[in-house]
Amino acid sequence: NCDFSHASTRTSLRVNCPVNVSTTNNPFCSVIPLSTPGIFAAKLLLPFGSALDPVGKRGAHDLLASLLSRGCGTFSNEAMADLVEGCGAGLRCDAHEDALTLSLRCTVDDADRLLPLLNAMVREPHLDQDQVDLERSLSIQAIQRQREDPFHLASLGWRQLAYGSGGYGHDPVGLEEDLQTIDRDDLVALAEQLPTGSCAFAVAGSLPPHFTSDLVAAAGFQDWPSALNQALPTSPGSDGAGITQTIQLQPMDTEQVVLMLGQAAVGHAHPDDLPLRLLQCHLGAGMSSLLFQRLREEHGVAYDVSAHFPALIGAAPFVLSASTASDRAGLTLKLLHEIWMELGTQLLCPEALALAKAKFIGQVAHGLQTCSQRAERSVQLQSMRLPEHHDQICIERLETLTAEDLNAAAQRWLSQPLLSLCGPASTLDTLSRQWQRP
Repeated sequence: NCDFSHASTRTSLRVNCPVNVSTTNNPFCSVIPLSTPGIFAAKLLLPFGSALDPVGKRGAHDLLASLLSRGCGTFSNEAMADLVEGCGAGLRCDAHEDALTLSLRCTVDDADRLLPLLNAMVREPHLDQDQVDLERSLSIQAIQRQREDPFHLASLGWRQLAYGSGGYGHDPVGLEEDLQTIDRDDLVALAEQLPTGSCAFAVAGSLPPHFTSDLVAAAGFQDWPSALNQALPTSPGSDGAGITQTIQLQPMDTEQVVLMLGQAAVGHAHPDDLPLRLLQCHLGAGMSSLLFQRLREEHGVAYDVSAHFPALIGAAPFVLSASTASDRAGLTLKLLHEIWMELGTQLLCPEALALAKAKFIGQVAHGLQTCSQRAERSVQLQSMRLPEHHDQICIERLETLTAEDLNAAAQRWLSQPLLSLCGPASTLDTLSRQWQRP
């Protein structure tokens, strides 16, 4: 019951925590009962994301993820598709920086038929050569299309600037030249590691009483290692120590300029994550945000503005972005830099702080609306060794967070911004000289 009109921080929002179920011979499983009309969602997270791509094989885990649903166990690619689509279900695997996430959406009545596929996808993937060739081709086509997107090019430039050759330094889909060299043997070697990883598993929806004792056991998860029983993996994503270059240019024949200003900050489990997340809400959440008000309403210089701070195990990027016309790029850069420097030098007024807290609560509620969202958040928290009620802890902690706390976090983590630009070469040269000036 969040009253955004008054920017109230005394919001009574309770996040329903999953029920922890662990039985003998079963891994940890978060079960989240929800009143849904027979809908069921399952998420299986494995700690093998694109940050672990081998040197020269960037994109390998994303390519592997796309192949796991193309035949496994006793099911060919066609038979697997017929089974899933015949049930009106959804089954996929996605690669992120920190993990591979297998996702199943179906009815409760079909869960006993479809849930075992998650186990088979990890333990018995086919990885047929024709499917490897097809998925590699599709990935390369996606990379080629992304080259036409100035936002994507600016984002890649910022990643390389902030993380260098570290695991977070490339998009999960990889690089075209690396994908060309990835063969089936490379993927088989990666697939063989999957069952050894510390899995995080969650289900949500209208669940039968016998679910964990019968259905999970029948699906073949009895001897999978649990995320809670192993140490938190060390992410190779934050190899940006010793950065000397502070600007990256991506020339592109276009009428607009994309600017990304930011810094690698903290992981999601860090105590300063919450203060920085409030700053993200203050800067980029909605039309009342500082970026929108300053750049669009007051100066009219930007087509689009945003503040990006994903939840990662390693040092996550805290990035402000804006797109603008070439003739307004100089003023846009000036405004972005001023806003950035204000984070560590000026305190938020009480009204701005209250609004940021209300927006944060709204984001938590918005991210937990569906069965799939609930299950995904659960496995994410498991993988980061955070308690299931972490979101509720954060909401309760809001009462004690002050403007001074946010200011101190900004001083600790947002004092050395890096700039990535994409646009016409002549404009980038001018912006580069502007950036180098004191």
